[in-house]
Amino acid sequence: MGKRKRETANKIKEARREQSFAKLKNVPSSPRKMRLVADMVRGVEVFKALGLLHFSNKHAAADIEKLLKSAISNWEQKNGKKAENGELYIKTITVDCAPMLKRLRPAPQGRGYRIRKRSNHITLYVDTINNDKKDA
Repeated sequence: MGKRKRETANKIKEARREQSFAKLKNVPSSPRKMRLVADMVRGVEVFKALGLLHFSNKHAAADIEKLLKSAISNWEQKNGKKAENGELYIKTITVDCAPMLKRLRPAPQGRGYRIRKRSNHITLYVDTINNDKKDA
């Protein structure tokens, strides 16, 4: 690894240490279904988002709820204080494609239909509302 590449990597690591985030990898549902739920809570205050996810009928909401609780816990660990109501919000949430499982299903006349079992990765960043106003 060259010097410039190493310095850039170190800058990225330093910036990441200040942010609180959580990742969930290889979730066995399609990214399209997961994005519907992610769009519902993007930019929303954390405890309001937990309520939305808890009472949502979507199956993907349970996975994002679990991930959000993890991100809140990570923020509390880094800052050494409890999250208060109205203090944290979901800064960014991204849903990316994960590797696909490809299977064959028997079809008539000796053929096989391909089944693509999709999965996804979710990354969720939380931040304080006051911290965001300082940057602007």
